Parts: sequence; structure tokens; C-alpha cells
Amino acid sequence: MRNAVIAASILSACLASHAAADPVADFYKANAVTIVVGFGVGGGYDVYSRTLSRHMGRHMPGAPTVIVRNMPGAGSMAAANYIYTNAPRDGTQFATFSRSIPTQPLFDAQGVQFDALKLNWIGSPASEVSVVFAPKENKFRNIEDLRARPMVVPASGHGADSAVYPYVLNALLGTKLKVVTGYQGSGDFMLAIERKEVDGMGGSSISTLRSTRPQWLKENKVDLLLQIALRKHPDYPDVPLALDFVKDPSDRKVMELVFSRQEIAFPYAAPPGVPGDRLAALRKGFMDTLRDKAFVEEAEKMGLEVSPVSGDEVLKILTAAYATAPELVERARQAVTHRN
Repeated sequence: MRNAVIAASILSACLASHAAADPVADFYKANAVTIVVGFGVGGGYDVYSRTLSRHMGRHMPGAPTVIVRNMPGAGSMAAANYIYTNAPRDGTQFATFSRSIPTQPLFDAQGVQFDALKLNWIGSPASEVSVVFAPKENKFRNIEDLRARPMVVPASGHGADSAVYPYVLNALLGTKLKVVTGYQGSGDFMLAIERKEVDGMGGSSISTLRSTRPQWLKENKVDLLLQIALRKHPDYPDVPLALDFVKDPSDRKVMELVFSRQEIAFPYAAPPGVPGDRLAALRKGFMDTLRDKAFVEEAEKMGLEVSPVSGDEVLKILTAAYATAPELVERARQAVTHRN
């Protein structure tokens, strides 16, 4: 009887130990997490990701090390294609890329190797407002100046918002933004402006401008000409919204379709096929980080917006975009591909 009791106790302890084991924690304790950034070092997507990497491990089972890997190319299309087709599907990698990329197949499927509705969306740290701006010495003060003479602006690739927004503004508002592609990302854009290779920006996130060149705003060195979003940024009530200049209702719907990507400003996605428990850990870790006091304080010091958008919300926005009437999508496609 005594031996039976001892055996039962040992078995109970073993079962309890097995039940207490956390395979997700064990996995992430043994494996680092990599955030693939579709742009070069120094831009808004990179700054968000590096800030996220310093805090996210604390909010995941196993407290993994989180590292950043930059993969610039084709306006961040390279990173989106990589995470969908070649990245490991074990929960060790997820990526961020231009907010224009998830809906790019609607407008121009060239080079696209992913299905946006099959990616596992992690979320976005914020919704966003972009701005058209130029250094004061270039004397672009308002939309009439943009309509009167060309303004040269940098872009990473034709599918990135740095190019798409100028194309849409040219097509629907009659501006003369001249897009030059081939830059690596926001860091390169700002350097190009400083070197006077270009005249300004045809669509830069206000958070990117605040985080990478805060002195331009503090010292009033640039003119903010237009806001690109569905609604104005509360800090800039006097800068006009591009949508306010649209007269034709169908043009407005086209612009709203394209600008809806601002609601998922800095999207993060994991590959298809990630095990459900690990995907849940990534999503929860991501959202918990965005609510973490230390993260928020650091983000605020760097001028980063924090207004979390969940993975489910990102998918809902994209599902609605892909359900848009074909004739409206075609009009938007024509605007997006209306190049110089």
C-alpha cells in the first residue's frame, strides 16, 4: 500500500509538471524573433520596429530576443513577398512594409507574390496622416503652387505610398508632382531633401517627419501643404485635407479607397501557416507592447504616434477594400498608375 501511494504521488507530480509545461514559452525561450523591415535604416517603419524590438520580448512567453532585419527593395514589396513565400512559418519572423502594399494587387499586380487576405496580420502601432511638404526656400505654399509648377519628390518604388499619393493627387487634383523612384526609404528621402536633389515630399507620414527631422517642424523650416488621410491630424487643423479639394463624388470615393490604407499605417504581418498558439502569442505580445508604459514613453519622446490597430482590425479594413465594386477599383487603378 505504501509503495502504491508513493507511485501515485510520483505519477501525479509528473503529470502536474507536464501540465505546467508551456510549449510556446519553451519555443520562444529557444528562438529569437525577427522583425523584417521593408525599408532601410532610419525611416519611420525602421524606427517603429526598433522601438518595438526593445520592449516586445517582455510581453511574450519565453521572453525571446527580438531583432530587426532590414530588407529594402521595390518600395518594400520585397519584404512582403519574402514574408509570404520564403520566411519560416514557425512564428520566428514577421514583417512590416508600406501601407500601400496590402492593397497593391488591386491596382497593379506586377511583382506581387502574396495574397493579402491570407497573411496573418499582427496589427499596426498607429493609424496615420501623411503630408505633402517642402522646405520654405522652395516656395511651395499651397495647392495652387503645386498645380502651377512641378515639384520633384522622392519615392522608393511605384507601389509605395511615396509614389502612389503623388500619382493620385496629380490625377484627381491636377497637381504637378514629379516622382523620382529608387530611394531606399524615409531616411533617404530626408537626405535627398537636405541635399536638394528633390524639392520636397509628396506623401510622408507625419510621425516619420516628427521622429526623423523634428527640428524642421520646431524651427518652421518646412511648409505643410496637404494632409493625406480620411481625416485631419488633430495637431494640424489649419493644414488642408486633400479630400476637401475633390469636387466629383466618384473621385472622392476613389481617393477614399486609396487613402484608407492610412488606417493601417504601419502594418505588421506574419506568414501564412504559423501555428495558432504562436500566432496568438505574437499578436498578444505586439498589442501588449503598444500599451506598455515604457514603450509609450519612448515612442512619445521619438515623436511616434501610438494608437494601436489590432490584426483583426487590419484584416477587416483589407477585406472591405477587396470587396469594393470593380468599376470603382478600376478608377482607382487608373489614378494610382497615372505616372509622370
